[in-house]
Amino acid sequence: MSLRDKLLAALADLPGTRTFHVHVLTSAPRKHTGLFPYAHPRPRTYLQHVFILLSEQGTDADAPCVLTTAIEAMVYHVPTTSCGILYVSKVDSSGHATSPSPTPILVHAFLSFYADPVTRPLPVQHLWIQLFARAQNQYLFPNSSEYEGKRPLSDVRLCAWWKRLYGEVATGVADSLKGTGAVRLWYVLPGYSEHEAFYTLTRAPAGEGGAASAVPWAYGHPYAQDEIPLPCPRGADPAAPHNLGNYIPWFDDDPKSRFLDEIAHTNQNEAVRSPQKKRPRPPNSTASAKAADESEVDEAGKDKEAEKGTEKERDKDDKPHIQGELSQVVPDEFWERMSFRQECVAGAVTGFFTLAVSTPPPPDQDKKSLPSPLAPKPGQVAVKMVERVISALMKQNEFSTREYAVRATETIEAAIRGLCQDGPVLPAPASVAATPAPRTNPHTPQHWRCRAPLRAPLAPPREGAKRGGAARDLAKPVPRPGRHPETYADFIYGCIAVRNPPLAPKTTASTRTSTTGQAAPAASAAPVTVLQVRKKRKTAS
Repeated sequence: MSLRDKLLAALADLPGTRTFHVHVLTSAPRKHTGLFPYAHPRPRTYLQHVFILLSEQGTDADAPCVLTTAIEAMVYHVPTTSCGILYVSKVDSSGHATSPSPTPILVHAFLSFYADPVTRPLPVQHLWIQLFARAQNQYLFPNSSEYEGKRPLSDVRLCAWWKRLYGEVATGVADSLKGTGAVRLWYVLPGYSEHEAFYTLTRAPAGEGGAASAVPWAYGHPYAQDEIPLPCPRGADPAAPHNLGNYIPWFDDDPKSRFLDEIAHTNQNEAVRSPQKKRPRPPNSTASAKAADESEVDEAGKDKEAEKGTEKERDKDDKPHIQGELSQVVPDEFWERMSFRQECVAGAVTGFFTLAVSTPPPPDQDKKSLPSPLAPKPGQVAVKMVERVISALMKQNEFSTREYAVRATETIEAAIRGLCQDGPVLPAPASVAATPAPRTNPHTPQHWRCRAPLRAPLAPPREGAKRGGAARDLAKPVPRPGRHPETYADFIYGCIAVRNPPLAPKTTASTRTSTTGQAAPAASAAPVTVLQVRKKRKTAS
């Protein structure tokens, strides 16, 4: 089952009558060296970019489509340790969906697709799903926070929402494994103790944080356990110095990565040097000024040569990746100091969530028979195409009103169809090309005025062609994903018409819903006695 089919099957059970349109863009795997930049040696890693767009259409066949949910994620593959990492970068909703929102169902199906070994597209035994939960009004849909129908979750409710979703995914995977593997859950709310974090998320509504998980939660980080192997391989030499870069993965736009960079570039043994002062130039002496200029140039040249020599010596060092205080900070101290970072003490509750699934290797598996990690699979596209679609969504459209959201949906879906089918890019519809009336809000940028048709990205030249080595290029060709019309219809785009009973309205203890749709008092409600206050009569004088 492909990821697109998994998402469509999950949306089929959603209450209501509507039609969903799904676009799934998965880039071909490419070499990546930035997952553990401070490890020595760096493990071989391969990266894929996943971007999912969900649009909704009403019951009428001529009703317009509008984007409702977007998911951006990174998939890392480390063959050395047979580990994979799914990092959920961004999840956002536009607020234009019909109740109930399809976002929880879509995210649940997406995480389950990679967590379940049966549907997982990576040939790995251990999978890690990680994310950083931080509440924001908008992430992927520009100006969607200005739409009155969007109600973003607060910081506590968002963390409780992710905790409940992780628990449901872990429970489903544990039931499918039937004891043949290990499923573990970790979470951390920086700045909160275990009891404080538990009661903080317990106060969230029952629909978001009250559901219990069959897999127990552990409060803390997963880098102190040895039950499930970590993605980065540990050195064979037990006497080698400890390196924090072997534990903490580096993700884009993640507070852990920024803190890791700061630790790697901090060294208490080196004193801070002040900038050199310039020599005062005599005001009435041209010769002395010229001599001073020459001396300054000579000193500057010597300084540059010294810096170049230092860089060369640093490059020749046997362990260039162990820098700063990485060998002095242990994972427990790292997470304790994370509580004082700006992202975690800005007044909002944030959370780190981790799900790990480990399964034993198949008895007939042979590492030599596994396909190359760089071999493209059907349905994969170029990474430049995925980045181009994300950039067009976030910079050339807006979702502040229903009209603008419909126009943005037409533009993005037409661009994806044109880029994937390897044909002429469809021009923007007349309704989109026309410039609407200026907005009354002066703070909102006018993104629609700079729209331009998206064109297929040009593939970069191969490595052998750059160096003039045509023979090497032919001997070891670089696999590239193909773009064919059937790729769009078979793997990228899909739609499903949902015709289910609507969601039952919520009832309370004092009211019930009558057959006419009006609220009527419940039969079990006790009668209420209203007491009247009597006025005191004045006596006649």
